[in-house]
Order: sequence, then C-alpha cells, then structure tokens
Amino acid sequence: MVGLLVSGVQAIEEQGRTVSSEYYRALSDGDYGRAYDQLCDDAQRRESRQEFERRSAAEPQISSYRVGEVDIETLTVPVEVTYRGGGQEHQQVVLAQDPQTGGMEVCGVN
Repeated sequence: MVGLLVSGVQAIEEQGRTVSSEYYRALSDGDYGRAYDQLCDDAQRRESRQEFERRSAAEPQISSYRVGEVDIETLTVPVEVTYRGGGQEHQQVVLAQDPQTGGMEVCGVN
C-alpha cells in the first residue's frame, strides 16, 4: 500500500511540473491556444479561448521561467517568471485533476 501512495505522489509531482512547464512554454512561445489547452474545465468556463488569447497577448511577454516543486498538500507549483525587458515575478500555479483523464491541469495562476 505504501508503494502505491509513493508512486501516486510521484505521478502528481511529475504531471504537475510537466503541465506547468508546458503552460509557460506555450505562453513564452506566444502559442496562447496551446496554453489554453492546459487549463482545467473550470478555468475554461471562466474565460473563453478568444478572451484568454486576447488577454495573454496583451500581457508582458515571458522570456524565461523556472518551475519549482509541486506542493502536494496545496496542489500548487511556484514559478519564477522573467519578462522581456527585465521584470521578474513570482507566480503560483494552482493545479486540479481532470476527472476524465486523471491527469493534472492548470486551474489558475496567482
């Protein structure tokens, strides 16, 4: 039973870091539709693809990012973002599990 718990935690950590990295890679590439695809259903209900793409295109462009470790208790991931032009920001990705696939998705960024 302990082995199942450990492998479950490892899967959440891996999936959480992967989806967060894919989300920020898409944003930094200017591929806002691909970033939108990483969002959970609730986030997609709050903002249409067109609204998300318009808002993301108007925000400062990301030049680099560093994804931290998943906090298993809060299902959050810290991300250090550097913008073109030199500004930096600490952001926190909120994760949620997709009820259909069981995979992790981005459900918000604080």
